[in-house]
Amino acid sequence: MSSRPLTPAVIVALLTACTSACAVMPRADLLGSPAPPHAASRVVNLTQATPYVNVISGDTIRFVNGSGEFAWSFNVSPIVQTFDLAQVAPPGVLGHPLRVYVAPNPIYSERADFNNPDRRDTRAAAVIR
Repeated sequence: MSSRPLTPAVIVALLTACTSACAVMPRADLLGSPAPPHAASRVVNLTQATPYVNVISGDTIRFVNGSGEFAWSFNVSPIVQTFDLAQVAPPGVLGHPLRVYVAPNPIYSERADFNNPDRRDTRAAAVIR
């Protein structure tokens, strides 16, 4: 039995397979919830030329396509930054892959900026007696 070391091509192939197999899709319950269409604050018309949609966490958006429509409330987990809209869309509404990029809500920017080492402490100084 020969004990030849793995060639670089084999190592690259194995790492590529592991990376794609380890890609994690966020659970649906972390992506928000369905909403009634009349509750939407924005309407997005989906076409075949629409590769992605930018939203802000907390938005409720109505998606309209030639084959149907649905509304989604993007009350996402803070760890979710992007996901495939097909995970939450009703079957048959999307005709192509569509990424959603979720920006943090600016209302909670101080909370999102809490771990920033350049953040200044704006609280009043404590009084020691």
